[in-house]
Amino acid sequence: MTASVESPAAGSTARETFASLNPATGEEIARYPVHTAEEVGEAVARARVGAAWWSALSPGERKRRLGAWAGVIAREREALCRLMHEENGKPRDDAFLEVLLSLEQLTWAAGHAGRVLRRRRVSSGMAMANQAASVEYVPLGVVGVVGPWNYPMFTPMGSIGYALAAGNAVVFKPSEYTPGVGVWLADAFARANPDATSGVFEVVTGLGATGAALCASGVDKIAFTGSARTGRKVMAACAENLTPVLMECGGKDALIVADGADIKAAVDGTLWGAMANSGQTCVGIERVYVVKGLETAFLTELKSAAAKLKTGSAHPDRVYGPMTMPSQVDVVRRHVEDAVAKGATAVVGGVDSIKEPFIDPIVLVDAPEDSAAVCEETFGPTVTVRTVADVDEAVALANATPYGLAASVYAGGARRGIDIARRLRTGMVSVNAVIAYAGIPALPFGGVGESGFGRTHGADGLKEFTRAQSVTRKRFNAPLDPTTFNRSQSTMKFLDRYVATKFGRK
Repeated sequence: MTASVESPAAGSTARETFASLNPATGEEIARYPVHTAEEVGEAVARARVGAAWWSALSPGERKRRLGAWAGVIAREREALCRLMHEENGKPRDDAFLEVLLSLEQLTWAAGHAGRVLRRRRVSSGMAMANQAASVEYVPLGVVGVVGPWNYPMFTPMGSIGYALAAGNAVVFKPSEYTPGVGVWLADAFARANPDATSGVFEVVTGLGATGAALCASGVDKIAFTGSARTGRKVMAACAENLTPVLMECGGKDALIVADGADIKAAVDGTLWGAMANSGQTCVGIERVYVVKGLETAFLTELKSAAAKLKTGSAHPDRVYGPMTMPSQVDVVRRHVEDAVAKGATAVVGGVDSIKEPFIDPIVLVDAPEDSAAVCEETFGPTVTVRTVADVDEAVALANATPYGLAASVYAGGARRGIDIARRLRTGMVSVNAVIAYAGIPALPFGGVGESGFGRTHGADGLKEFTRAQSVTRKRFNAPLDPTTFNRSQSTMKFLDRYVATKFGRK
């Protein structure tokens, strides 16, 4: 990604642009405008108009229009997969999986928004029996989405699709490393809904300043995905206008291999969770804790399976591609060097595996818990493995991190795995699998601690982009009404007896 200023035509103003680059080759794919704060404000203003039109549609009509968008995406999936491969570097099949899961999420949100958000009656209670009470979840208005580069469609669509299904307009700022995907999605939405009022789904492109301008633009909510460090800056910018935020800030996810685990399945899950997408996965596996007695079989199988993984870009047998963001290579190198210097053993790969922009699989055994490879998010195709005395130690170490996004547990018996899962301080856990929760639209997605707060996906994800509106309606005059200056002493005495009888005998 590079920035420049185009030569202006006669009588025009220079336009700053930046290039989207192929991370495998460094070749320029396309150029995009760097939208200014003024232009971001104009996009938000258009979105205000679009929101008024879009929110007035029935849930069924929004479902139809979002379904039409899904249809365009599905029919033109090859072009989208090719673009994702070029901008992000991931293999075509992984790009296709991202499209598939995004479509599942989009159609779930569109199909369930009416039921989840509709007005429903609630009990008024004894003290307010003369009131009819109801609650409804109404759209916020305009939602700003700041998306990541590692999953340039699936991750932001967890906010974009749900915000639209809930009746909001969206202004999307894609990562400067994958701007084309964002522009493509907005174009597909416009072609699927040619009669829609402009502004329902806007895209602004640019660098960090463009994202900062969106945060300061007065939108009704910001959904951010990125590092905790950048997330703090986003929150600070949003605080100026008291703009609420949804934060997904990465993780340091652990996988526990407990007694009775299927070793081959645990190894397969470890490698997929750690190496897929070049390890550039917020819910990727970065730490493995193996209960004593299983470590030999696990490491033997892991080394054998890891040796078969091939990295590259253009060949169909390559299981993952280059590092998308060049600076992330230096992070991986620092973590590996630090771990080895502190006593870890690289049983697969090592520092020599880093062949920028590609990194071959790296497995580190017995990295100290205070090493960067264990403490910090690596975001590369590496994983640490440690033998522990028992599940109690595994859980303690898995929880000994400021992050709390997700985890995986491999154990004999579903009940045993779920019991371990419930002890983990994370927003999501897969038992005898990895990252399975991300593919189930009805499940909320999000974490705790340094991993952020708020939820995408599922009913929680729909409600995330709404505000609860409570409404009461007086049905009849209460014979005993304490909420008036005309109340009688007999009313208060009756209520005093009511409190003593109902609550005082507990």
